[in-house]
Amino acid sequence: MTESDVYLLGRSQMEEERLRKQVQELAGEARWLLDQLQIRPGARAIDVGCGPQGGVLDLLSERVGPHGTVVGLDKSKEFVASARELVAARQLANVEVVQGDAKATHLPRESFDVVFSRLVLVNIPEPEQAVEEMVSLLRPGGVIASHEADYLPHMCDPPCPAWDRLFEIFQAYSRAKGVDLFVGRRTHRMLRDAGIVELQVNPVIHVYPPGHHRRSIFLDFIQNIRDVAIREGFVKEGELSALMQELRSHLDNANTLVVSHLFFQVWGRKP
Repeated sequence: MTESDVYLLGRSQMEEERLRKQVQELAGEARWLLDQLQIRPGARAIDVGCGPQGGVLDLLSERVGPHGTVVGLDKSKEFVASARELVAARQLANVEVVQGDAKATHLPRESFDVVFSRLVLVNIPEPEQAVEEMVSLLRPGGVIASHEADYLPHMCDPPCPAWDRLFEIFQAYSRAKGVDLFVGRRTHRMLRDAGIVELQVNPVIHVYPPGHHRRSIFLDFIQNIRDVAIREGFVKEGELSALMQELRSHLDNANTLVVSHLFFQVWGRKP
């Protein structure tokens, strides 16, 4: 199984660019969530699945201060290399980026005061394994935070048959890869089952107006999986092209309402 098979949306240049923009777009929400953790200076923190643009490494770096340390972890060699370049360019002296699997990091147990993960579980099979691994990295008394997506409210209005058909294809593709597109609602339960206490949950949802980069995010996802979905028989190339063109025209209409995923921010403490 290749890395692209494991990570639902692949690791193309287009996906790397999307993730770069995502870091900027979600920065405010990330700051709010990290503020809830009351991270002390000198702490040791990890961003699991930091991606090519460093996830929240800069935000963690600020909070732990010069006497703290931050680790960014990602499975992709290419993403790790990009994140390292970013860390060097920003002169984040207390940050290092390492290659590793979220389900088996091979990092020392109970070696972090803070564990953070964003939009990882919704893209991988067997997310429970990743949660258990993240909790195992946490010291007693340490805090963990997750920002995960649930596809339940992601839709457009007026309804569009092309959106509905594309989502059928996307859901079938995701299911075949072992990925749960509605994992966000289960995050609190997985953390609780892994031993986390004092759990809190904050829901986040948006409307994407005309001109917003994430207004076409569903089409971006379809484009990412396009070649594999066609090759593996989830859809014919002609049908997919027609559906994408129809949906793009619908989203270009300023009167079309586009609603985001429902994001669950969940955080708690390891006793």
